[in-house]
Amino acid sequence: MIDKAKVRAEWLGKAGILTEALPYMRRYGGKTFVIKYGGHAMGDSKLAAGFAHDIVLLQQVGIYPVVVHGGGPQIGAMLERLEIESKFIDGLRVTDSATVEIVEMVLSGQLNKNIAAEISRAGGKAIGISGKDGNLITVEKATSASGNSEVINAADLGFVGEPSEINPFIIHALRETEIIPVIAPLGCDVTGQTFNINADTAAGAVAASVDAERLLLLTDVEGVLDKDGKLIPELSTYEAKLLMEDGTISGGMIPKLETCISAVENGAEGAVIIDGRVPHGVLLEIFTEHGSGTLIRGH
Repeated sequence: MIDKAKVRAEWLGKAGILTEALPYMRRYGGKTFVIKYGGHAMGDSKLAAGFAHDIVLLQQVGIYPVVVHGGGPQIGAMLERLEIESKFIDGLRVTDSATVEIVEMVLSGQLNKNIAAEISRAGGKAIGISGKDGNLITVEKATSASGNSEVINAADLGFVGEPSEINPFIIHALRETEIIPVIAPLGCDVTGQTFNINADTAAGAVAASVDAERLLLLTDVEGVLDKDGKLIPELSTYEAKLLMEDGTISGGMIPKLETCISAVENGAEGAVIIDGRVPHGVLLEIFTEHGSGTLIRGH
């Protein structure tokens, strides 16, 4: 039997935030948090173990965590081993029929089960699934992020999908049995064809569908930075759009911010971009006054 009080004290104590965390535990009790897990945090064994313990702790203090994971570097490494060339357009991996098989093998067959097992070793109950299970994520063929038809059309990306419908039944069913879902970003279209989905996009769609209190995107940067390179602790969706329009926010941060905005506008209470390289960054964001990244709120 796991001593929940001991685990709670141990992990919050290590993060140095036990006293400060108590009001947040009461505030978020019973709420759902969707956490997108990827980047450096997923490739570092110590950070991976810490992340698993943090996820277990969230559940033990009354928060229901839903994990959606990426795996771009791991997919790239496997494709390289198999001598299959990787191509990207607007940050999206071009996925032909050969590549989508490798993507599914790595995401659903390897990484997904490893993450679920890590959470289970940390004392939780986790199960690895993909967006294909229980018709969780139905997709439509994606276009480029730029949407510029003069540059690219939908066929150029191959089997890359955008979520068109989320059926959260399986998530609700797992919650009833206190099982933490670990979701690989794959889905099917109406014909049953498998599609690869950007993990940030998948996490945002899932967060909106379950009316999550928070969407957390773990990244390899501190958060959203201003023109002077300083962290912006909080933005409204309106302010975030202005910063993208005036060029303050550019490059790879734009699709992440767009995902956060979409999640908030479609039901999530808030979305946060945080640095997954920081140990216990998830706990620091949730259980401290100032958080550890950039919070996106409505309006």
